[in-house]
Amino acid sequence: MTSSRVIVIAMMVLLASLSISEGMSLRSLGVELHCRCIQTESKPIGRHIAKVELIPANSHCEDTEIIATLKKTGQEVCLDPEAPWVKKVIQKIMSNRRR
Repeated sequence: MTSSRVIVIAMMVLLASLSISEGMSLRSLGVELHCRCIQTESKPIGRHIAKVELIPANSHCEDTEIIATLKKTGQEVCLDPEAPWVKKVIQKIMSNRRR
């Protein structure tokens, strides 16, 4: 019974280390394992935006996330996807991609 208990503990340690290393390798590849946006900005800041990143809903986050990088500071700001001005920005980006 003692040897089987040691085997079970060894298997648990192995599985735990594999899952930790897998999570670390995904993070190093730039894969986020949770939502990045906790709060969103709904006030218009369009003229201050240098670039916009659109992250579709996925298995780690059920929300579509829109992250803007500001021109002067380089700060990332999460935008409210329901704000009318954000919808216009996304439409403009999508129409430019189709060309």
